[in-house]
Amino acid sequence: MKNTDFIKGPVWKCILAQSVPMIIAQLVHLLYNVVDRIYLGHMGDSGAMALTGVGLTFPVATLIMAFAALFGTGGVPLFSIARGAGRDEDAKKILGNSFLLLLISSAALTAVFYIFKRPILFAFGASEESFVFANEYLRIYLAGAVFSALVTGLNGYINAQGFPKVGMLSVVIGAVVNIALDPLFIFGFEMGVSGAALATVIAQALSAVWVLSFLIGRKSQIHLERKYLKLEGRIFLDILKLGTSNFVMQGTTFLVQIACNATLQLYGGDLYVGVMTVTNSVRDIFMLPVSGITSGAGPVISYNYGAKRYDRVRSGIKFNTFIGLGYTVIAWLAVLIFPRFWFGIFSDDTALADIGIKLLQTYFFGFAFMSFQFAGQSAFQSLGDAKHAIIFSLLRKVVIVIPLTLLLPALGLGADGVFMAEPISNIVGGIACYLTMMLTVYRKLKTTDL
Repeated sequence: MKNTDFIKGPVWKCILAQSVPMIIAQLVHLLYNVVDRIYLGHMGDSGAMALTGVGLTFPVATLIMAFAALFGTGGVPLFSIARGAGRDEDAKKILGNSFLLLLISSAALTAVFYIFKRPILFAFGASEESFVFANEYLRIYLAGAVFSALVTGLNGYINAQGFPKVGMLSVVIGAVVNIALDPLFIFGFEMGVSGAALATVIAQALSAVWVLSFLIGRKSQIHLERKYLKLEGRIFLDILKLGTSNFVMQGTTFLVQIACNATLQLYGGDLYVGVMTVTNSVRDIFMLPVSGITSGAGPVISYNYGAKRYDRVRSGIKFNTFIGLGYTVIAWLAVLIFPRFWFGIFSDDTALADIGIKLLQTYFFGFAFMSFQFAGQSAFQSLGDAKHAIIFSLLRKVVIVIPLTLLLPALGLGADGVFMAEPISNIVGGIACYLTMMLTVYRKLKTTDL
């Protein structure tokens, strides 16, 4: 059987072996939504409004992902630590509990959003005109919420067993289908926004089938077995405890998206909401590699921590820091120097671009400091320090971004103030998170094997 103990060889090689397939997988996964936005943004006269409408549904997708992170990603470090300690039965119980929690939470969210769709979208910043497009997209997208949650929540258990290429295919399969179906449904069948949503649902369903097929199949080292599909209080609480930091990170993004769109609608209208949709899309592209590196490092760091190889844990944290910082500096310069190129990928609307290019540069100022947030947050998460992971998730978004998003426009900066909140939070939150990690969990790690 393939050795997946993450102990042999240089730590950076183990991390890259995990991360590269995950980055490719996340890149392809990003295409689920990004390709939709690209096609919709170039629909002619209705393109800008279609883009705005889809942007209003981002908080819905984010909240679904937040629960996937809570019950799926939250269990992966526990799963990896159990495997590293040789407790395979505990690992199976963690996987089974995670699966059930993902099913229950995604089904409940689907019902709530269907029932209260109209008031929710208007609370998110919709106007009567943009609601038409948001509603058209959301009513179909919600049908695939369960599939999306299962893929996002369970794929980490494939990667944690040392099968990152299989995890990559989980996303590639669905994304290829989505890319192929988008132009057919949007333009060929003239379904517009509905076509984009339908293509996404079909793609997510196929990805979910692939993930489940692997986890119950022969190649999986730790199987998803029927006898472990029952909730256990201790495991549920452990997953909840560690997954809360992931949930807070995604959940606070949900709140930030609502605050941004609602404030932009108040101070700038649909046009500025459309600019934020494009800005978020560009940010998603540039955040992907550094997110993939830290995500790939997670199982390696957790496994070595469980095996008491603390020297390798420190090496993993250092590698995350340096490669993340180098990449984010390059990404920041790319946006600063070529803003029109990145904005033009998602929209050819002149009115949107005229105000959006400057705001894109403003939003990305200080992007390099996100590397410290990722490295610090990843270390806390991988080592089971849920307390600090939660604190710094709340600090950056709830304590800094949301108040500034509401305050800066009211102080006379208008809609521009919304875009200034992000770089301030990146700098303050990133530095605070990383310094605390270095002075707490990193300092306590021993430099020799135990």
